[in-house]
Amino acid sequence: MGMSLYLIDAIGPFFLDYERRNINWSKIPFENLEKAGSFDQEKFERIVPLFRQFVTKARQLGFNAVTLDDLAHLVQDSSYKKSLQEKISQYRAAYRKLFTIARESGLAVFITSDVMFFSESLYEELGENVGRCTSFLRTACDQTFEDFPEISGVIFRIGEADGVDVHTDFPSRLVLKTAKGTRRFLESLLPVFERKDKKLIFRTWSVGINPVGDLNWNRDTFAEVFDGLHSPSLIISMKYGESDFFRFLPLNKLFFYSKHQKIIEFQARREYEGFGEYPSFVGWEYQSYVMQLKTARNVVGCSVWCQTGGWSHFRKLTFLPGSSIWNELNTFVTINIFRKNWSAEQAIEAFYNERFSSGEWRQLVELLRLSDEAIRELIYIDDFSNRKMFFRRLRVPPVLWVYWDTIIVNHLMRKLLRVYVEDAEQVVAQGRLALLKIRKMRALADAIGIEENGILFQLATFQLLCAAREYYLLPFSQRRTEKLKRLKTAYEHQFPEGYEVELDFRPFSVSSKILGRMLSVLLRDKRGYRFLDRIFTIRMLRFLYPLVRWWEKKWLPPLVRQRAMGLESIFK
Repeated sequence: MGMSLYLIDAIGPFFLDYERRNINWSKIPFENLEKAGSFDQEKFERIVPLFRQFVTKARQLGFNAVTLDDLAHLVQDSSYKKSLQEKISQYRAAYRKLFTIARESGLAVFITSDVMFFSESLYEELGENVGRCTSFLRTACDQTFEDFPEISGVIFRIGEADGVDVHTDFPSRLVLKTAKGTRRFLESLLPVFERKDKKLIFRTWSVGINPVGDLNWNRDTFAEVFDGLHSPSLIISMKYGESDFFRFLPLNKLFFYSKHQKIIEFQARREYEGFGEYPSFVGWEYQSYVMQLKTARNVVGCSVWCQTGGWSHFRKLTFLPGSSIWNELNTFVTINIFRKNWSAEQAIEAFYNERFSSGEWRQLVELLRLSDEAIRELIYIDDFSNRKMFFRRLRVPPVLWVYWDTIIVNHLMRKLLRVYVEDAEQVVAQGRLALLKIRKMRALADAIGIEENGILFQLATFQLLCAAREYYLLPFSQRRTEKLKRLKTAYEHQFPEGYEVELDFRPFSVSSKILGRMLSVLLRDKRGYRFLDRIFTIRMLRFLYPLVRWWEKKWLPPLVRQRAMGLESIFK
């Protein structure tokens, strides 16, 4: 497994003084770089030293490339209004300065792009026509490489677009909807990259939208897009599992399919496990993936997301003032597991020796092991999280009740979990024992010299999760709902910037038995599509979404509608 490309996202500095409460961490918030619709040069000048600090640290850690958002803000077009053209000119000058800083630090620069971004005039000109959008991007990349030869390549995202909360000059929409259209897109753009000696990094990640939405796990779709398409400029980028950055996921088998160059994506700032507010160690899991990849062909590197991903009000900026030690630890461990083939313990010891003078490194290992177990035993629920389940083109995530910065406690979730959990008493007991592990972590943190606020926050949060588990799985009682209300009130008083806790005890009229039968129709436990899926779940169910919309508004928390692409997207 020869590796040569080690990417890290460099978006953190651009969130300087970002005032929005719930932040979309999936892309640079360009509105934060502007004032009254114009580029804010003063804000940018304050970002520059933070960017220099970040890239210096990235290089020290062993990364050799950074990713920056995005191509749209480097491309001029005659259809743009004069004010937008002027703004793009300012962005281009600002980016040129950042590119110079990165290259002086010894880092290559890769620019991200959705397929497709639109201004108002671009949408009028191109619409969602694949051929026209592809032609525009081919010309845009060619011109960008001419203007900015220091750019090493472009990273294309085709399976997810901007969230419903994104308001920018260039909102993106999903244009590539079929495997054939996606292949034609690549065939059209790759000659530009080959001629310029640049890399086209193509992300297979998708949230299951449109026929190509199963690209990240379906071998047939993967083959239709990539088989026979060979280019020294093409690199396929895949998340480690068939879903998002969760635990309880096996390594994606597509790493072992085809001879294409590939990189694997990891997340150090865990968006479903606290965003770095408490320890969520990834080392042992990532070490396992690396060991398995030794037999894979042409894995040429990794991409580590140290800041990118998710929606939350948690605000720590990795390797910048107010950073999270846990995000920094995960980043350090991940790159050393990959680049130096270290074990997780070797990486922990090296990190400890750099940071601490009290205690001893094995105490840090024990703290991280306890936290790893507590997360597996209280955020996740084995009976559900270990199941392989697919809905339409999407692999169902291993956790649904803790999403980004929100804990969901309602009667629907109670009914859902009771379908899958076999021994409720045992699962509840497991959660209670997990709390004892976090209490042990406090003593270890004190011995090492780690600030205990993060551990206290984890303990309070997980106490809520334990009480929620009791509500989900044990016989209903008013005492349990009152306990949750008291815990929520105390939690919000102690940690006003903690998790949002959505409590809704209204009865959900469908029984667990009937719900189980409904889920057996909608969900499958194999990757391949059933006849039922091809006829009903894939084809017909999308026409029933208006009925789902009513149900969604009644029973699901607002985050479903207000963040990401919305529930409607997975019915397309």
